[in-house]
Amino acid sequence: MDALRFDNRFVRELPGDPEQGHRRREVRGALWSSTAPTPVAAPTLLAHSREVAALLGLDDAEVASPAFAQVFGGNALLQGMQPYAGNYGGHQFGNWAGQLGDGRAITLGEAVNGRGERWELQLKGAGPTPYSRTADGRAVLRSSIREFLCSEAMHHLGVPTTRALSLVGTGEPVVRDMFYDGHPKPEPGAIVCRVAPSFLRFGHYQLPASRGDTDLLRTLVDFTIRRDFPHLSGEGEALFAAWFAEVCERTAVMVAHWMRVGFVHGVMNTDNMSVLGLTIDYGPYGWIDDYDPDWTPNTTDAQGRRYRFGWQPRVAGWNLSRFAQALSPLFDGVEALQEGLQRFADAYARADRDNIARKLGLSDCRDEDMERMDTLQQLLAQGEIDMTLFFRALIDADPMDASLAAFDDAFYDPAKREAVAPALRDWLVAYARRRDEDALDAAVRRERMRLANPRYVLRNYLAQQAIDAVEAGDLSGVHELLEVMRRPYDDQPGRARFAQRRPDWARQRAGCSMLSCSS
Repeated sequence: MDALRFDNRFVRELPGDPEQGHRRREVRGALWSSTAPTPVAAPTLLAHSREVAALLGLDDAEVASPAFAQVFGGNALLQGMQPYAGNYGGHQFGNWAGQLGDGRAITLGEAVNGRGERWELQLKGAGPTPYSRTADGRAVLRSSIREFLCSEAMHHLGVPTTRALSLVGTGEPVVRDMFYDGHPKPEPGAIVCRVAPSFLRFGHYQLPASRGDTDLLRTLVDFTIRRDFPHLSGEGEALFAAWFAEVCERTAVMVAHWMRVGFVHGVMNTDNMSVLGLTIDYGPYGWIDDYDPDWTPNTTDAQGRRYRFGWQPRVAGWNLSRFAQALSPLFDGVEALQEGLQRFADAYARADRDNIARKLGLSDCRDEDMERMDTLQQLLAQGEIDMTLFFRALIDADPMDASLAAFDDAFYDPAKREAVAPALRDWLVAYARRRDEDALDAAVRRERMRLANPRYVLRNYLAQQAIDAVEAGDLSGVHELLEVMRRPYDDQPGRARFAQRRPDWARQRAGCSMLSCSS
């Protein structure tokens, strides 16, 4: 692994905690705490992303070596690594939670590849840190498989996201109460190496602001712009305003992609929001099967449904407002921050219109097309129709076919199909007229729709099947699922089973519908 060179600017340029080790504590005046991973019994590489390895300059032989599993299982450090846990706070389910920090994530260092690109390498599940509170800092295999697969699946879908280099089994059990019902049990442990240009979150800025430490806040903002937003120019308040506005726009683009592909994050706390506009922290996430804007995959959110699918744009805006509040000590007034929030609203509106145009195969999105999509979504919900399968079928469907045969695979309930069929036929006829008067060539339209409407998404039941197989000693399911998700917009012969609607057995089964934060 000689290709890995480290330039750890975060720990070099920002104030750190003077105390070493992972004793649980409140940390003030510092943005990180030096913390080494806790070694495990038998680190074993279970899977890796060849694309991420290539980004880092690692070849197949290096990844397959015993040394790789030792490093990315937390048992050894490479020269130049300076492991630490980040210090941040956040709003959780709408309430300020104070200091949170990396409770089970440890950054190994910032690797700079041969092209000068900076990639932070972070182990999730590598043991306790000063921010673990009462937890053990470990992760179970099932949640690690889900994070590993989804990080890469989202990238190939074109969604801004953190990446995953590797999935390493620890050879040690981890005790978890999956449903918080008083029945903990030991499960296999694992560690994921997450990769991103930066793991800075809204909560990194909120914590010093909440403590009145404006100097530390300003230091962090200056550093962030210098390292991660070097293209921005200006100084002082004008520079800070330009940065905040870009964070707002990136967040809008990210959430619009979530809505396009049917992804539900499940726990959009402000400590889970990246300032780079990347999807971060894959916990109790889920994918819309039958279209339901009120669905949340998070058991902790089952009553309030704060983080339900349809509310994600609204929650993103609320989170940005809390972020703006944290940054306000750096501004003389609120006008620049309000302009940034308006940029979020405008950017999301543009992205939403673009999504509609591309998903429907139109050259642009008129106001009537916004209404058209709204009507369709109501029909999808009323008819319990699979979102992914419907839009994929729409690409080649004959809208004038009254039988609706092209959409057979998308219906979950025959009775609801009959109830919604007349209105859906009317919608398709009106859509056909709109499409025929549009300027797009048929071949161009089809390709536009194909690249907006995935054939394959990482449905929860597919991930759970792979998890079940691994726990039985068979890794092939993870590898095949990763391979399928590398080309989500392509029809892949022999892999039709990965593009089917959720089976009835998976409707209520653990891991296939809702998940807890420990999932």
